[in-house]
Amino acid sequence: MIDAKRVLGSVFGFKAFRPGQEAVIEALLNGRNVLTVMPTGSGKSLCFQIPALVMDGLTVVVSPLVALMKDQVSALRIAGVAADGIHSGNEREENVAAWRRVASGETRLLYIAPERLMTEQMLSALARLRVRLFAIDEAHCISQWGPAFRPEYAELCRLREQFPQAPVAALTATADEVTRNDIADKLFGGAVEQFVLGFDRPNIRLTVEAKRDWKRQLAGFVARHAGHSGIVYCLSRRKAEDTADLLTESGVRALPYHAGMDIASREAHQNEFMTRDGVVIVATIAFGMGIDKADVRYVFHADLPGSIEAYYQEIGRAGRDGAPAEAHMLYGLADIRMRRQFIEDEDAGEERLRREHKRLDALLGYCEAPTCRRVALLGYFGESIKPCGNCDVCLDPSERIDATHDAQKILSAAYRTGERFGAAHLVDIVRGVRTDRAVRLGHDRLPTFGVGTDRSANAWRSVVRQMVAAGYMRIDIAGYGGLGITGKGRELLRGQGEFLYREDAAIAPGPPSARKPRKGHPGNMEQEPDGDDAVLLATLNTLRLNLARERGVPAYVVFPDRALLDMVRRKPRNAAEFAQVSGVGAVKLKEFADPFLSAIDSMRSQCAADGETQAGIP
Repeated sequence: MIDAKRVLGSVFGFKAFRPGQEAVIEALLNGRNVLTVMPTGSGKSLCFQIPALVMDGLTVVVSPLVALMKDQVSALRIAGVAADGIHSGNEREENVAAWRRVASGETRLLYIAPERLMTEQMLSALARLRVRLFAIDEAHCISQWGPAFRPEYAELCRLREQFPQAPVAALTATADEVTRNDIADKLFGGAVEQFVLGFDRPNIRLTVEAKRDWKRQLAGFVARHAGHSGIVYCLSRRKAEDTADLLTESGVRALPYHAGMDIASREAHQNEFMTRDGVVIVATIAFGMGIDKADVRYVFHADLPGSIEAYYQEIGRAGRDGAPAEAHMLYGLADIRMRRQFIEDEDAGEERLRREHKRLDALLGYCEAPTCRRVALLGYFGESIKPCGNCDVCLDPSERIDATHDAQKILSAAYRTGERFGAAHLVDIVRGVRTDRAVRLGHDRLPTFGVGTDRSANAWRSVVRQMVAAGYMRIDIAGYGGLGITGKGRELLRGQGEFLYREDAAIAPGPPSARKPRKGHPGNMEQEPDGDDAVLLATLNTLRLNLARERGVPAYVVFPDRALLDMVRRKPRNAAEFAQVSGVGAVKLKEFADPFLSAIDSMRSQCAADGETQAGIP
């Protein structure tokens, strides 16, 4: 670990490890497999990059996206690390040259897609080298991307058999308990050390709104955040294009981003988003992995995401600087139907389809949460917190009605049927619907059969989802989707406590929210520069962009936003002071100190001259 701390400072320019990093690095250096879940922006990549540089030999990094591989390789090279990527985004000659560097022992980290890695030819070639570590980035793909979509992710389990001497690190920002257990079983056969950091991002305000006139709702939201950078997620490429046009017509600098665009256009749009203030990216899920822009002030979902995991990962791209940010989602019945259809259209087995439907159920429960939305979100990941005071339900509680008696009807139906059945069957029981299943099992003779004819099936399903979100019931996602009764639910069934119900937000009428962003969110906030500091930050941004263009890399690869903010705060005068800036390692100190110090000194001189003029000094 002494060597690991030396690499942390000399190569990556950080003075201390972030929470969780040290324990993961130590486990890998001691040859143990790890499964690491860390929030977006917490420094997951360093958990395998540092061991790769401490150990002799080659580290193979499995990554799902070409763009992500290219950016991480560029960032490592600028920091002075011998890294290569072999992927379809390179010309054949580039891949051949990269492999020669790998085979000669020059390369320390090789980035590669699972499809290319898991070929017999590549595995055989790697077996002749000194492979010391495998790192699987975005490891939730092993569980959540169906085998028909990326089957090679499932094949990664062979690595521990073919390379028993090399520990495997699986890393992700998004994995609930079921997903973690699935990864541990499929990839490691259960033999893995798990590190799970907290999931809470308290500076992000959470808001969910019923979709009524989405174009008007989006335009109003973006107008209330004028001048700020944001991401708008859409379900389809066509909608991303149309939405970018819509915002552009209203005077917003909005750029589309999706997998159907050519690489040059995508990179140009990403660079502009990274380096200019007030740019909005309108994207499909193709955008976001590995993006290190600290000052994204909002993420707006124009359509319902696919799951809580997807939602959590996408909103995690907002507010990485710790300052107030907002995650705003629209959803409606059409979204639900479309998401259900997407699941059914998957070329996957019944087990996976059932699990994905239950994940969608959990997201709908979050959308309809009658109490603190953050409690519901983090509860899904197994984390318990008190009401946050920074979500729409806490800030502007809608009227709720006492539906304790209705909740007890559902709980009674679940209890009397052995807590083995899902919402559809329980709703049929309380509504008195004599399905073949209910009759065959004798559930039409239960005391709770037909006690809820006063509500529609949709209303009862909303009651059930809100009970799940509020912690009275839990969905057995790993099993067959049966609804179990929690301790809190058993107390309610015994007449202790109350259940307050909010009318179905996707159906109930009401005006869209017009609240302005609230200042003073909780979290570790940094003040945005103003005055001369704002001018200096803009100057450093321009310099960073020019240096990045000279090197053919995204701007944040030269320095992330937080490094520029640290330069503005410190205003270093010499190389020794510049070395204290967060993210400045030895190679970046040598490469970039002079131009950035020159820009800072010019601004200092200009401010001094302005001050003398104002004081009447010639």
